[in-house]
Amino acid sequence: MAQFSYTAVDPSGKTVQGTFEAAERDTVLKALANQNLKPLSVKAQGNAKTEGKKGFFSKNKVKNDHLVVFTRELSAMVSAGVPLLRALTSLQDHSESPALKKVLAGIIKDVEGGASLADSLAKYPESFSDVYINMVRAGESAGILDEILKRVAFQQEKNASIRKKIKSAMTYPTVLVVITVGAFFGLMLFVIPQIGKILVDLGGPDAQLPLLTRAMLGLSNFMTTYWYVFLAGIGGAVFGISRFLATPEGKLKFHALLLRLPAVKTIIMKIAIARFARTFSALIGAGVAVLEALNVTAHAVGNKVYERDILAAAEEVKNGATLSSIIEKNPRFPAIVPQMLSVGEETGQTDTVLVKVADFYEEEVDVAIEGLSSIIEPVMIVFMGGMVAVIAASVMLPIASLSQSIKS
Repeated sequence: MAQFSYTAVDPSGKTVQGTFEAAERDTVLKALANQNLKPLSVKAQGNAKTEGKKGFFSKNKVKNDHLVVFTRELSAMVSAGVPLLRALTSLQDHSESPALKKVLAGIIKDVEGGASLADSLAKYPESFSDVYINMVRAGESAGILDEILKRVAFQQEKNASIRKKIKSAMTYPTVLVVITVGAFFGLMLFVIPQIGKILVDLGGPDAQLPLLTRAMLGLSNFMTTYWYVFLAGIGGAVFGISRFLATPEGKLKFHALLLRLPAVKTIIMKIAIARFARTFSALIGAGVAVLEALNVTAHAVGNKVYERDILAAAEEVKNGATLSSIIEKNPRFPAIVPQMLSVGEETGQTDTVLVKVADFYEEEVDVAIEGLSSIIEPVMIVFMGGMVAVIAASVMLPIASLSQSIKS
């Protein structure tokens, strides 16, 4: 038996959270359905085997590119009138992804047993997000599954595009940081001790070395003598920070910190707004109720601060307030968002209006990432140059001092 935590929406639109002990995830989904609860997320806790499947190297994790192709092909086949079960079987036979083949085998088995496509997809949270599952569920209910699948595929492509741009922008700085850290440890462990011996041989044991040189030699001596303490300290710090960031409180504080960093906060804000606008638009366009759409969107935005804000907005919407009036009071949402939302609420075209907001902010993200890349490169070069200058000064200053002593 495993422990599962779930987030669901009750018939009144209120978000419900809790835990459930069951042998498998499907049992939890059926139990929630029997209680008239619509699941937003169901995650296993305290089960090493289950958690291991959600990792980066999970055998059941389907790559985003394969998932986009699968979604588009399924949409085209359903739109052409191909029965769902036949379409899934055909896609499984022709798929080039072993992970997708394995997942589709399970989905086909469930659909054959009478389960809905959304409930079948919900068994594979490592491949299908809550947004994906809720949109499919709405599409099945409204009889527009083909159109909804097109929306899902388009949204996945947009999200993947943003992730690729961020990774591309961070590649060069990451390489520079790795090189810098490696060079620092190499110098401190192998080069500086040898230079220290040379300086002592030249100046004698009573030679007065500059403060900078003594500091560098002292740090090098500590690292070479107590290397195990140094490594244990670094390992403990990394482990402690990673454990803290894995907690809800840690994630919230870290995301709040990111929103205060001068160069980063603009990009984080624009990414969150773009995800909010596109996800909420897709769910509303699929016919998902506003409260349920807000709850799903909150968990898909990728920032705990914005997640908290959106969940709080959902509570106010439940009490009768309009979403645009709530968002307008939040300084983390630019003025254009509540204004466009207000227009959408008045015209009944909220999904169409928010798509324009998402397009605008995705373009802004591109510009912001390019600007950040142009700033990071010279900063990292200056940092590396400064490190080299400090080490060079710690070596040259005592040599110059000793040469003056020899002349005199």
